[in-house]
Amino acid sequence: MSDFLEEEVIERDFFSRPLEVQEDLLQQTWCNNCAEVDLGMKNPKEYESKDRVWIEGECLKCGQSTVTEIDESEE
Repeated sequence: MSDFLEEEVIERDFFSRPLEVQEDLLQQTWCNNCAEVDLGMKNPKEYESKDRVWIEGECLKCGQSTVTEIDESEE
């Protein structure tokens, strides 16, 4: 049996953030499939773990999954 334990991930309420912050986070994206910045995302879900907070959604251009990490130290 492996000693590796998966990191606990908790879903957060993205929509509890101020509207202006939501809009910024949804626009400031990177899509690996399109290899472009700031294409935007839809259907966001926010998560946190011990070491990070991130949003997963779908690229507005191609529809592929995209992830944006959030630096909460700047908020």
